[in-house]
Amino acid sequence: MKCNMCPRQCGADRENQMGYCRMPWDFVLARAAKHFWEEPPISGTRGSGTVFFSGCNLGCAYCQNYAISHGGEGRVISEERLCEIFTELISAGVHNINLVNPTHYAFRLKRVLSEYKSSVPVVYNSSGYERVETLRSLEGLIDIYLPDLKYIDGEKSKRYSEAEDYFAFASKALIEMKRQCPENIYDEKGIMKKGMIVRHLVLPKNTNQSIKILQWIYDSLGEDTAISLMAQYTPYGKIENLPELQRKITQREYEKVLSFAEELGFKNIFTQQSTAASEKFIPDFDLTGV
Repeated sequence: MKCNMCPRQCGADRENQMGYCRMPWDFVLARAAKHFWEEPPISGTRGSGTVFFSGCNLGCAYCQNYAISHGGEGRVISEERLCEIFTELISAGVHNINLVNPTHYAFRLKRVLSEYKSSVPVVYNSSGYERVETLRSLEGLIDIYLPDLKYIDGEKSKRYSEAEDYFAFASKALIEMKRQCPENIYDEKGIMKKGMIVRHLVLPKNTNQSIKILQWIYDSLGEDTAISLMAQYTPYGKIENLPELQRKITQREYEKVLSFAEELGFKNIFTQQSTAASEKFIPDFDLTGV
C-alpha cells in the first residue's frame, strides 16, 4: 500500500520501504505512560495517557523529541498490543488516551479506534501538518484535537521544519478539526471531554511570526478557540546552522506575544512559566509502557 496519509504524499510502500517519516507500516512506539505536563484540562489530576509514536512527517531541526522523531528509536508493536496499552493506561486512571505525533499512522489508527471503544476521550496530538482528507477519515473517532500551529511564512517553515507548504496544509487542517469539534466540553472538574486546543510554541527572534499566527487563529477559528502559548522552547536537536534558535526565549518576547493574544480578545488562553524551558520536562523514551 502506497502511503499518502500526510502532506508529503511520498507514496512509499511502507510494508517494504521507509517514507519521509522514516517509519514502517507497523506501529513503532517509544513510550506509553501517564503525563502531567499537558494543559490542565488534558492532564488534570490523574495524568494524560500519552502514547508516543516514533517517526515524523516534519523535519523540525529543534525537535525536543529528536531521538524518536528523527532517530527512529522505539519498538515495533501490533495492533493488539496497542489496544492492550490503551487498556493498561485507562486502568491506571488516566483522563484520556493521548496519541502523540500520530499523523503517519492515521489510517491504521482509524481501524484500531473503530474497533476499540475507549471509555475515556481520545486526543489527537499533532504538529498540524495534516491532510484534510486524512482527518475526515477519522471523524467521529477523535474527541479532542490538540494541534500545533507553528508558522505562517513558508521561508520559516522550510528553514526550521523542511516544509515550505506547512501553513497551506495546517490552516486547512485546523479548520477541519474545528468543524469536527466545534465546542469545548468539560466535566464537572474541568477536564476536557471534547473540543480543541491550538498550541503555538514561541520561538526566539520570531515574535512577529507568533503575532501573525494569533491573528489568523482569531480571524479564521474565532475568539472562543482555546489557545496554548508555549514558553518551553529549549535549544535542542540539530540547530548548529540556526544561530537565532540557540537560546531560550526571553520574558519580553513571551509577554509581547501574550499581550497581543489578550488584546485580540481570546477568551481561553493557556500560558506557561519560563521554568518550562528545561530539558527535565522531555520524557525518557526508554520504552516505558511499550
